[in-house]
Amino acid sequence: MKIKTSEEILLLREGGKRLAMVLEAVKKEVKPGVLARHLNDLAEKMIYAFGDEPSFLHYTAGGSLRPYPATLCVSVNEEIVHGIPNEKEKILKEGDIVGLDIGLKHRELFVDMAETVGVGGISKEDANLIEATRKALFVGIAKVRAGNHLHDIGCAIEKFVKSLPFKYGIVEELGGHAVGYAVHEEPYIPNFCMKERGPALRPGAVLALEPMLNFGTKHVVFDTEDDYTVRTADGKKSAHFEHTILVTEGDPEILTSL
Repeated sequence: MKIKTSEEILLLREGGKRLAMVLEAVKKEVKPGVLARHLNDLAEKMIYAFGDEPSFLHYTAGGSLRPYPATLCVSVNEEIVHGIPNEKEKILKEGDIVGLDIGLKHRELFVDMAETVGVGGISKEDANLIEATRKALFVGIAKVRAGNHLHDIGCAIEKFVKSLPFKYGIVEELGGHAVGYAVHEEPYIPNFCMKERGPALRPGAVLALEPMLNFGTKHVVFDTEDDYTVRTADGKKSAHFEHTILVTEGDPEILTSL
């Protein structure tokens, strides 16, 4: 787990705040009838206007056969993550829920965040799924403390999710990661309880936590046609939240906040 310097942390704070501004602007454009392409174009325009670079655009994820073709991931309903907004016409509809995942490179340092929002009026069940996933993220963030281990983060998230009255599936094939010098750094950060404790957290480490909860099964399928979109195996809806977090000597610091 790579430790960032005080100068790098200052730059990550600046990049995180800029990224939060971009996502906030994109969220305001989420309405019935809006093209996912429009959301992507807005995000890309804002990032370049800051003098920064989109970190997802042209990035090749492990195992993928081609670079990702967009700045923003727009994942609708049963799409868990990595939905491509600008290759096929994707129009948001009333009652959809949409995951917005975005990364930015500021002065050679990377930050990452995501949020799921409703399109127009959504059902109470969908709103509960979104809120449960948002809370799961903050339960995990509370465990990002020096001396704790990755095990503590995943166990806290799983315990919280299992305490809910509705039984959601916790995605296991995907999870969080360290970040800062690259889009994805080791280690992988699970959203469930693993036997291994994992490395201890140290001040200066920067983590991207990102729980993903499904209405039904925890299992997923990977789109072999577009090479990126990940969907629920049973076609039920999913939600996703993410923040970039700094480990400090005390309370964790959310870098991707306004």
